[in-house]
Amino acid sequence: MMKAAVIGGGAAGFFAALSIRQHHSLAAIELFEKSNKVLAKVKVSGGGRCNVTNATFSASELSKCYPRGGKSLKKVFDQFQAKDTIKWFQERGVHFHTEADGRMFPTTNDSQTIVDCLIRAAADAGIVVRMQTPVKQLNPSPSGWKVNGEVFDCVVVATGGSPTAKGFDWLRALGHRIAEPVPSLFTFNMPGNAITKLMGVVVPRAIARVQGTKLSEEGPILITHWGMSGPGILKLSAWGARELANRDYNFTAQINWIGESNEDRARTALEKAMPDIRKKKLGNACPWDLPRNFWIYLLDRAGCNANQPWMDLGKKDRNRLLNTLLNDAHQVRGKTTFKEEFVTCGGVELSEVNFNTMESRIAPGLNFAGEVLDVDGITGGFNFQAAWSTGFVAGQLKGH
Repeated sequence: MMKAAVIGGGAAGFFAALSIRQHHSLAAIELFEKSNKVLAKVKVSGGGRCNVTNATFSASELSKCYPRGGKSLKKVFDQFQAKDTIKWFQERGVHFHTEADGRMFPTTNDSQTIVDCLIRAAADAGIVVRMQTPVKQLNPSPSGWKVNGEVFDCVVVATGGSPTAKGFDWLRALGHRIAEPVPSLFTFNMPGNAITKLMGVVVPRAIARVQGTKLSEEGPILITHWGMSGPGILKLSAWGARELANRDYNFTAQINWIGESNEDRARTALEKAMPDIRKKKLGNACPWDLPRNFWIYLLDRAGCNANQPWMDLGKKDRNRLLNTLLNDAHQVRGKTTFKEEFVTCGGVELSEVNFNTMESRIAPGLNFAGEVLDVDGITGGFNFQAAWSTGFVAGQLKGH
């Protein structure tokens, strides 16, 4: 009888263990979790609602949502992708609703629904979950792998990311190279910036860039009491994770508040609106979809009088206003972790893993799943989808 060990009690670990049971009905499966709770990240994700996946149902489109690992993950998504995740949970009584941006949540809007489903499935599958059992020994033996002195035929490592390179030393000892971990998915700190007085304001369609680079992302921006967040900023932080770390998180963010990258088109839109607004005060008539208090702030930033009628706005003032709307520069001095969700780029080098099977190319019988790999997605359910997919494929244990 095959014995399999899964190290890590998160999303990828549970899914790997359940996949082992699906593909190897007689296997003895043990899951090792070092803390006193499993699925902790699932519980806090999505503000406690759990953004399980994203309604992106093409393997190739899905793979484009990963700043690191997308090309490798395409092989995994060809075997198990978002529609398969939905089907898996639906078969176990969990149903989903999709938000306008593609994020998918359980209809209960409660992450405990997902936690309970996975724990129940593991119990039904006869998986032995060992809580508060850190793996202190992992090494190959003539008959398989020794985990804390116990011999297993194969091992799936699903321990998640680590904020420091030291957290991967035990995998380096097995011969694996590690891509240096740096934070991904973080918000921008702007200490002393007057914009923070508008905390809570959401600008629905903006383009955020990092000056001096080609980094640019589109999406809503949320003003916070420390700076800027929201999907536009989080996506930018993910794609720019290494570049921004190299800059020690000191850089200039250039924001286009109206999501129109072409200045001529922005100017034309203003000219089209003029017949209707020319007699109105600037502060009372915004030609773009911007919150009113934010529009007043931008007028002040551009040096325009909110009480002035549009028809009295001179050419220089109009140019200055358009420039503020399209190229508003803000100094960033540091970052903040996005909610309780800690995502890193970095981990086991992708070239050392066969993504058709998730088995190590360095150490046969050792498999990987989830964020322990140098894989990370943008915000929107993509990191969980990578966990479900890599866990499922790793659990097939194709060499056994």
